[in-house]
Amino acid sequence: MEGSHPLILWCILFSLLVLSAFFSGSETSMMSLNPYRLRHQRKKSSGARRAAKLLSMPDRLIGLILIGNNAVNILAAIIANMLAIYYVGEAAAPWVATATLTILVLVFSEVTPKTIAAQNPEWFAFKASHLLKPLLQLLSPIVWLINKLTNTLISFLGFDPNKNRDDSLDSEELKSLVDLSGHKISNSNQGMLRAILDLDNMTVEDIMIPRNEVSGLDLEDNIEILMEKIISCEYTRQPVYSGDINNIVGIFHVRKANHLLRAETISHKAIKRFADEAYFIPESTKLTTQLLNFKKMRSRFAVVVDEYGEVQGLVTLEDILEEIVGDFTTNEADRVDEVIAQKNGSFLIDGTATIREINKATNWDLPVDGPKTINGLVLEQLESIPDANVSFNINNFKFETVEINGTRVKKVEVTNMRTDNKTV
Repeated sequence: MEGSHPLILWCILFSLLVLSAFFSGSETSMMSLNPYRLRHQRKKSSGARRAAKLLSMPDRLIGLILIGNNAVNILAAIIANMLAIYYVGEAAAPWVATATLTILVLVFSEVTPKTIAAQNPEWFAFKASHLLKPLLQLLSPIVWLINKLTNTLISFLGFDPNKNRDDSLDSEELKSLVDLSGHKISNSNQGMLRAILDLDNMTVEDIMIPRNEVSGLDLEDNIEILMEKIISCEYTRQPVYSGDINNIVGIFHVRKANHLLRAETISHKAIKRFADEAYFIPESTKLTTQLLNFKKMRSRFAVVVDEYGEVQGLVTLEDILEEIVGDFTTNEADRVDEVIAQKNGSFLIDGTATIREINKATNWDLPVDGPKTINGLVLEQLESIPDANVSFNINNFKFETVEINGTRVKKVEVTNMRTDNKTV
């Protein structure tokens, strides 16, 4: 090609740079495809199906792209050198050709196509698959030989060339994906998805109504007191027990009150007869497991017991659902009263308030892997029941006891000491 016209050489060089840009962009776009979105798009896009098929053999795809990219770049170097000889002579040609081609390749065949491909991976990859698929079939013998050599080298270096990438995600990674969804999923739906993923990290102990707050029917009370409790109770179900909450004999549903009132005589025996069988669960049960158990047992109410069979509290299906969708009960005002914002930026918190509810109400990050209530957290920190009000710090939070009653702390004032404190 010594007598070739420079215009022809320039056309060839331009074509080679375009091919180099194609292979560079194809590599970036194919490797940037979201595997989960691609799996979904295969149902409605032929380009997605072609790309998925190419990615199912990543070693062959990478081999094809690199063979093509290196081949056109080497040919481009030869053409550039021929043009340089034509314009500046043989002595300066290698230097001029190297400098010029490096700039052209970087700008037009590397940075530009890779940037476009990284920003628009699906658009680039789906279009590139039209050409990559027949090229892979055409060059399969060369690709197979190159892959054999590289796989041998990979094995020699101590790696497994046949190892597949694990694209499975754990719950924390799934939560990150939910956060990255942005405006495509509403804030409320994002919150529910994150809450569902959090259920597996929580037990019924975290959300149960504690034993000291349980309202029940003691069969040792006279019948007038029991009927008053049945009629005035704000809950639909109440445990029925004899003398001690640990002696639960059944669960009384408020809808059975009509049957009870129609009975010839209202007696303790009648209340016990109309009570449903109690459903007991261990306090360590995961919320995801308990949600499925409620469905399996066709139940909405369970009594929580510890390893010794002692009753620790109650949990309902509604309690678990509220962890997903937020509070929707008429007791919302009561829960807000447990965490009251003060004018000085601190919060006055009831000792029975759970740490999880406090974190939700204030956007704080108090530790939830220990005591469940603010009273328990204070007593754990002090390692004793204080005789008078005391002040102490936990991480960036300042705690001041406000009211102490016998064996428990009734009121605590908590201040977030962070300078960027933004509570709601």
